Amino acid sequence: MELKGSSMNEITIWHGSEKIIKNPTYGKGKGHNDYGMGFYCTESLELAKEWACKDIGIDGFANSYTLNTNGLNILDLSDKKYHVLNWLAVLADNRDFKTTLPIAKDGKEYLIRNFLIDIKQYDLIKGYRADDSYFAFARAFINNQINISDLEKAMRLGKLGEQIVIKSQKAFAQLKFLGYEKAQSNKYYHKRMKRNLDANSEFVKLLNDADIYGMHMIDIIRKGMKDGDECLRKSGNG
Repeated sequence: MELKGSSMNEITIWHGSEKIIKNPTYGKGKGHNDYGMGFYCTESLELAKEWACKDIGIDGFANSYTLNTNGLNILDLSDKKYHVLNWLAVLADNRDFKTTLPIAKDGKEYLIRNFLIDIKQYDLIKGYRADDSYFAFARAFINNQINISDLEKAMRLGKLGEQIVIKSQKAFAQLKFLGYEKAQSNKYYHKRMKRNLDANSEFVKLLNDADIYGMHMIDIIRKGMKDGDECLRKSGNG
C-alpha cells in the first residue's frame, strides 16, 4: 500500500469535523458507515476541509495526525488484485443499502455472497468514499442502468476522493495528533457542493451514453461469476 508520509512507515492523515479531536477513540462512531465502525480520514487537506463543512455557516476543522503503519494489516481496495465489485460488496454489507426492485435485491445479495472481503481482520482500510454521488453510482449498477465499465468510470467522476479508515485498537494506538487547520464554511461548503454537482452532472451524461452491450449486474448473476473471474477484471479494472 503506497501512502504519502515522512517515512515508509509513517503517514500524515486528516479528519474533517465540526470539532477538534485530539484523541480519537476506538469503538465509537456509526456502525453503518462505508467500512463499518472506524475513524475516517483522508490524505488530502482540502478534502478534509470540505468534509468538515457539512452545513453552510458552520465552520469546521481539519484535524491532522501521523499514523505509524508498522505492523498494521492493511486492506487497499485500490490495489489491482481487487476490483470495483469487492468495494461494492463491502459497501452493501455495511451501509443501509435499500433496494426496491427484486433484481436489485438479488444483485445486492449476490455481491455480498460472492465478492465480500472479510474486513474484520484489517487494522486499516483504504478505498473510495461513498458519499451521495457514489451511492447513486452503486445503485445504478445494481439496478442494471450502467455496466461494470461505466461504474468504473463513474467512480472517477468529480474526483470525490479516497478515504483511509482506522479500524483496530492497535491502529488507534499508533495515531498521534499534530494539530488542526480551521475550515471556513463560506469557502469549503461551496467547494464540497460543487464537487458533488460536477460528479452528478457527469454521471447524468454517462447514463445517457451508457453502453447497453457491456456487462451488467444481471449478466454477472446469470453467468454465475465469482470473485477472481478473469473476465470481470478485464471488464472492470482495465
